[in-house]
Amino acid sequence: MDTDLFQNESITVDAWYHYWIDHIKGANIRFNTRRNYNERYEKNIKPLIGDMSLKEIKPLHCQNVLNQMSTRYSNSVIEHTRLVMRMLFDCAVENELLAKNPVTKSVKCTSGRKAKQMRALTIEEQRLFLKTVKGTSNYNQFALLLQTGLRTGEMIGLRWSDIDFEKRVLHIRRTMEYRYSTGEWKIGEPKTKNSVRDVPLTQEAIDILNNQKEKLQSMKIKSKEFPDNVFLRKDGTPIKNSAYDSKLFYYCDKAGIERFSMHVLRHTFATRCIESGMRPKTLQMILGHSNIGITMNLYVHVTDDEKAKEVQNIEKMLKII
Repeated sequence: MDTDLFQNESITVDAWYHYWIDHIKGANIRFNTRRNYNERYEKNIKPLIGDMSLKEIKPLHCQNVLNQMSTRYSNSVIEHTRLVMRMLFDCAVENELLAKNPVTKSVKCTSGRKAKQMRALTIEEQRLFLKTVKGTSNYNQFALLLQTGLRTGEMIGLRWSDIDFEKRVLHIRRTMEYRYSTGEWKIGEPKTKNSVRDVPLTQEAIDILNNQKEKLQSMKIKSKEFPDNVFLRKDGTPIKNSAYDSKLFYYCDKAGIERFSMHVLRHTFATRCIESGMRPKTLQMILGHSNIGITMNLYVHVTDDEKAKEVQNIEKMLKII
């Protein structure tokens, strides 16, 4: 522990942040969480208050950080920045470096840009997409996401030992992400405790997985590093997360539909579930959402679309009368 840091009366916000993220948070937070904290600090917090001493920070300084973000960032990103500052200064208070947290109740998120609504494929787009990718090297991955709603990292980390073909259930126990900074695969726990879950499998999903098993056997892939992984390249390694999006763009262009990311496949699965009448709590458990509010936001979106369709149906009926 760097005891000199605590003896320094003029410790800066920057010095405290790096101590906090490296030594206090340390290995207790996931890689993605650390990356998100660092992004908010480096882009939004540090430029305005990083060089100030902790004891100089007032609520007005914290409010200014949020105000400067109002025209360039969504509400959710601004709220996340406030959260990072609050946690950072809370820890400083606990360690007696500050008398009180400057992120008070009066420090509020300013009105940011409206977050872009997550897209879901229409049924026709979904059919066209699957028809376009049928027979390609990544068809099974894309098709499985549309049947299960897995996150990309969960799909990449999927192992045959996670699949119970008899009970028709898929156990989500890990996530995998390729780190370009180190040139290594990072295998970790799923996004949240709710993400550790069991996903029921449709017959279509069972068929996709059986097809993938036959595919690996025909390719005679024997991977020493990833011997149990479901989705592998010919060289026995997983496809990198970002490579999937690149392939998606290519297939979208080929199909003549608007480009979308891998997460849209998950969102499309959720939309089909809602359209079929699935209950919110059931969908929350299948998707592994941390709270029901996230799931309900999907329902609001789909319900709005359904309302418009219902009104159109009534309009047609009234024309007949």
